[in-house]
Amino acid sequence: MKIVVGGGSGFVGRTLTQLLRNRGHDVTVISRQPGPGRITWDELSSKGLPPCDGAVNLAGENVLNPLRWWNEEYKKDLFSSRISTTRTLVEAIAAAEKPPQSWVLVTGVGYYKPSQTAEYTEMSEGGDFDLLSRLVMEWEAAGRLPGDKATGTRQVVVRAGAVLGKDGGAIQQMIWPFWLGLGGTLGSGCQPFPWIHVADVAGIITHALESGTGMVSGVLNGVAPADDTNATFTKALGSALRRPTLFPVPAFVVTTLLGSERAVILLQGQRVIPKRTLESGYVFKYPDLQSALKNIVS
Repeated sequence: MKIVVGGGSGFVGRTLTQLLRNRGHDVTVISRQPGPGRITWDELSSKGLPPCDGAVNLAGENVLNPLRWWNEEYKKDLFSSRISTTRTLVEAIAAAEKPPQSWVLVTGVGYYKPSQTAEYTEMSEGGDFDLLSRLVMEWEAAGRLPGDKATGTRQVVVRAGAVLGKDGGAIQQMIWPFWLGLGGTLGSGCQPFPWIHVADVAGIITHALESGTGMVSGVLNGVAPADDTNATFTKALGSALRRPTLFPVPAFVVTTLLGSERAVILLQGQRVIPKRTLESGYVFKYPDLQSALKNIVS
């Protein structure tokens, strides 16, 4: 198949692109910079969608970028980087003479309201209770194809948890404090920690792209079938690195460093179940923290 991947040069995009190519697919990446096997977002807007069987969007500013201060400009970038690119791809799909068979948008579990007791499947309600949930709502709304175009293209939304991997994502920002023996729980440590290995994010997207017409559509929760908290994750990462985890980080420190709206991601959490993902036939490569972290720190 021919696949177009928005944000294909990013952390998840690199893994997805490699997996697709390993499986014999032809991949074109949409990025800000031109190059071999790439088109730019401006080219997509002006020239339209290249002929393809599937389209994916992974583009978006990193919510936990430690180099960006939490202010109105950053919030604006979070929304525009996701919603603008998604809308551009949707418009290109809708205008294509031969639209792709499938369209996959990767968003986040921030759609679900943080809770230590509630369990969320793909059918659970969410959205519109804080800034990050509204971001996901607007993001997914921008990704919906117009009614007259929706019948010919399968639409899939993958709501991903914290993505773990060797070369980016959540682990990259945690690894050095843990190596130095300064790792510890965040806040109470009791908050749920929905996570997924980057190989499984790429795997779910590929599974959706390769499935036959009507086989996989709608929302899939992109989280491992595990029930972990920040405390169990902290203990598992410390064990994998053979480092102590004796220094808890108080909630007020996290809030001061990240801003209250962004700190919610680390200090609160959602217990998310990949019910439809499993029912669709996807088999997780890394279903538990031990196997995921063993791969990452090896």
